[in-house]
Amino acid sequence: MTAKSSKIIAASAAFAMITQFPSCSSSQVGKANSTAPVQTTVSEASSEATTGEQSQSAELTTVSQAELADVCELKGSLFSTDGQLLMYSQDGLRVQPDEYKIPFANIINEMSEGFDLTFDEQLKKTNPSSDYGTVGQSIRLTLDAGVQSSIYQYMQENNLVGSVVVMRTDGSIMSEVSYPSYDPDQYADTDHNEDLAWGTYGNKAFQNYEPGSCFKIMSEVIADKHGVTSIYDEGKWEYGVFPIVNWDYEKNNSYPMERSLNSAFVNSSNIFFAKAFDQIGADDVLSDLSSIFHFGLDDDIYCDFGSIENNIEIYCDDDLRRSAFGQSYVLTCPIFLAMLGREAAFGDMVKPFVIQSFVDTNDPNTVIAEGTARGEVIASIPQEYRQNLLDGMAGVASGLSVSVPSGYSFIAKTGTAETWVGDFLYITGCIKKDGDTGSAVYDDYSNYKATGSYIIVMQIQNPEEHGLEFASQSSRYYDGIANIVLA
Repeated sequence: MTAKSSKIIAASAAFAMITQFPSCSSSQVGKANSTAPVQTTVSEASSEATTGEQSQSAELTTVSQAELADVCELKGSLFSTDGQLLMYSQDGLRVQPDEYKIPFANIINEMSEGFDLTFDEQLKKTNPSSDYGTVGQSIRLTLDAGVQSSIYQYMQENNLVGSVVVMRTDGSIMSEVSYPSYDPDQYADTDHNEDLAWGTYGNKAFQNYEPGSCFKIMSEVIADKHGVTSIYDEGKWEYGVFPIVNWDYEKNNSYPMERSLNSAFVNSSNIFFAKAFDQIGADDVLSDLSSIFHFGLDDDIYCDFGSIENNIEIYCDDDLRRSAFGQSYVLTCPIFLAMLGREAAFGDMVKPFVIQSFVDTNDPNTVIAEGTARGEVIASIPQEYRQNLLDGMAGVASGLSVSVPSGYSFIAKTGTAETWVGDFLYITGCIKKDGDTGSAVYDDYSNYKATGSYIIVMQIQNPEEHGLEFASQSSRYYDGIANIVLA
């Protein structure tokens, strides 16, 4: 086993990625300029175009950082795409507004290895319009503060420990919620707390665990590519010490049966895909995962917020078989599942990102520079294997208690994963706007709902507290989250 793979599969290293940039220690921040005057002003969006781009329609709040003396304190602010101030400097400290403090704490706070640390270097680049010469520029994120807060509140009200990722079709992350979060004011004097970065309060959307049957999105395409479309399914495949058993083995009187690929996907047959991978062989499976889905030990995905490091290792036939349904040494994070859901829905995988633009701290309606490239395709499903997957995901969705409004359709895959800390439930789905081909690239997300689709991944890490045994039983919670996104 390589050092890299050891790092990924170790239980203590579940976090999928940590990006290091230079940053100030809390002791440095607390010393300089604790009395500097800091005023909060509101700058309304202009109707005129700035730097070749239309100004945003939302009001943006900014913080004047006059007379700050120490470069470590001069970081710019973080704004949401809907114009809300999420993080700024005040009296030598980094501050979050009360309204968004907890829903965003484990996503952007430096103590959680969040965006304020990841973008430390960019936020310290001199703001071009500063009268003081050393104020940092600001960043407008793709995250929607209203949606983020509403989803967090929904998860809190329903005690849904886990995460939700909402991604637009161009790869921009609209919402990245991890529950529970924490009040950063309670840790103001903490230089570093591992529980905030990787433990109870860590960002679960960015942590690697077994994905369970959501992995079958990839298995279905690989089986189709190699012509494995029908397999004998006895419900319980006896071999070795630990047989492979389908989730409905004791409830389904139809076993044994000849199972089609579509039936295997819709009914989530572990045996079908285990036997399919057994027939195809490890070399071809690993090659297809890499070339079609950018998934593998050597296929890190470098995003503006860090690197996504998926894991699959095959040392024996049993590893190969169980990998087919997202177990054994298979690990990934909900953000990648959102990428996978996007590829399933539209055929192409795009790289996720969170930097919409760099903006003037003194006037955040003024764009200094464009953010991360939108709609960057990094993998594709061959055209001839797309429709069968779409049909299968539509079949799964039809059995879930998820309703979408007129003008939209819904496709999905469920997954129940056995992890080292208990069972996790997943639903990876796409709410598709009629006529959306997924090819549009957006500079302004204020009117996205009129034309865009949403990829939504829900992960529940405490199913036993809700009496849930399988992911399909959690669809009512997914429906609640979808309603928030589409509201």
